[in-house]
Amino acid sequence: MLLAAAIQPPPAGAAPAIARLLANHIVVRKAAHMMYLYHDQQLLAIYHVELGLNPVGQKEREDDFRTPEGHYRLEERNPRSLYFLSIQVSYPNGQDEARARRHHWAPGGEIMIHGTPNSPRYPAAYYATNDWTNGCIALSNSDMVELWMRTENDIPIDIYP
Repeated sequence: MLLAAAIQPPPAGAAPAIARLLANHIVVRKAAHMMYLYHDQQLLAIYHVELGLNPVGQKEREDDFRTPEGHYRLEERNPRSLYFLSIQVSYPNGQDEARARRHHWAPGGEIMIHGTPNSPRYPAAYYATNDWTNGCIALSNSDMVELWMRTENDIPIDIYP
């Protein structure tokens, strides 16, 4: 009887402690196409991501189709975006603006983390296996829901090559 009690499922509504933790830091590794959610030093989740059409290198200016590299924060959330949910990234930061100013470029903006387009032009497999954004970070819609629920505004996001 004791053994049977030990293998019973948890009570309804119970969840592992790790599932209740909100992320307080995000790391993106562009070359690996991976996003990592952390609570302090504890890894909470790993997601596959797609990037800008020209993913290698630092975003330098508007319309270069690159995903930025650097230290940013999550800003506004948009549940009614053209893509399945979106969370704005605080690009450009001061370094990005200074670099663009030196070259007389517009740095661009509107960098988001988002799901797939609400009105897709390609089959679903395309969005899961190709870099396709204008510089944003794209997740599957199910991963985007989880990210949305496990983060709050104003947490850091570090984007590395």
